[in-house]
Amino acid sequence: MTALMTVLGILVFVVGLLVSIAWHELGHLSTAKLFGIRVPQYMVGFGPTIWSRHKGETEYGIKAIPMGGYIRMIGMFPPGEDGRISSRSTSPVRSMIEDARSAAYEELQPGDETRLFYTRKPWKRVIVMFAGPFMNLVLAIAVFFGVWMTFGINRTTTEVASVSPCVIQQSERRDVCKEGDPVAPAKAAGLLPEDRIVAFNGRAVSDWSVLQQRIRETIGPATVTVERGGQRLALPVTLIENKVAKTDGHGGYVKGQYVTAGWLGFSPKNETAALGFGESVEHMGQEVARSVDGLLALPGKIPALWNAAFDGGEREADSPMGIVGAARISGEIATLDIPAEQRLVFFLGLVGYFNLSLFLFNMLPLLPLDGGHIAGALWESLRRNTARLFRRPDPGPFDVAKLMPAAYVVAGVFVCFTLLVLVADVVNPIRIT
Repeated sequence: MTALMTVLGILVFVVGLLVSIAWHELGHLSTAKLFGIRVPQYMVGFGPTIWSRHKGETEYGIKAIPMGGYIRMIGMFPPGEDGRISSRSTSPVRSMIEDARSAAYEELQPGDETRLFYTRKPWKRVIVMFAGPFMNLVLAIAVFFGVWMTFGINRTTTEVASVSPCVIQQSERRDVCKEGDPVAPAKAAGLLPEDRIVAFNGRAVSDWSVLQQRIRETIGPATVTVERGGQRLALPVTLIENKVAKTDGHGGYVKGQYVTAGWLGFSPKNETAALGFGESVEHMGQEVARSVDGLLALPGKIPALWNAAFDGGEREADSPMGIVGAARISGEIATLDIPAEQRLVFFLGLVGYFNLSLFLFNMLPLLPLDGGHIAGALWESLRRNTARLFRRPDPGPFDVAKLMPAAYVVAGVFVCFTLLVLVADVVNPIRIT
């Protein structure tokens, strides 16, 4: 039964993956057709075609490897300086450029001269290339808001779950007091489980991360106001300096890192609560910020990822994870002994974060990513508008094909990174159990 549920969980993720890819490409397809660009192919996946059909001038299909997708637009790159569009050089670099240019005109038909991608105004090309990632962002927002406003999120509150009986440095990793350990400030002040802290030093507080920050900034006398049994009590406390876990700025902790700060000595309570629309917007902003930070931190995580893949090192919980790893997590979720709605929330979360990652990744201003084509269109617009401003000749379309050698380098780096993540996901996977 466990094996069956694992397979089912993996299949659910694969379906979510294919829907996300198809949704992305639909953004490109719909806007390209809106602006009159001919699109011969719309494909989900890579490799051999396992199903396809023609509708109008476009072939729609599914390929064997669900690792991405594409639409083929006619005339992605302008002709060369001599007006030709076929490969005509033995230089490896030049061949890369002209091969890419030739591929953009492979299915050129009579009448396509007015339906080429590069002939569209830069703002239209920006819309076409941005539409794909934007669709992923829309899907991520829809999934997240649906989950947060219906099922809610697990978050840390200002309610007291437990009070530390004595002073223990968090780096010691022990829960039992030793003889001679001083009494914790919270216990000495009379703080009790189920107290809800509503103010610190006379300033109202309802968010755990804010309260945590204020506590850490304070050493010495302070006043903690709590709600207890329907009444408000002001408890005088004396915070001490202690070695505590470093925070991530959002109320969470950074594993294995410690700082010296003010310490009160209690553990907050976690609860699952639905968010309102405004709270969801704010939380979405936080998730985007975390995802951007994670994307920027990827290069620094490669040594630890290599160590986890080939040297038996520990796989960090925030280590980069690929499609295989995510599918494996999805399989584990299906086997968890938890209510069905919680498993659904986990599945939806995977789909949401996958789409958010697709959006951010594709917005990098690098070819062959969508962001690279957007950057090329914006640069062309800047050149042409500058020339018009200074009454200079129109420089014409920016030849993005000349950047293809760099695009091959970028693609090579991405492939190597993907293979490294794949090995790590197979031999040393991230687990949720």
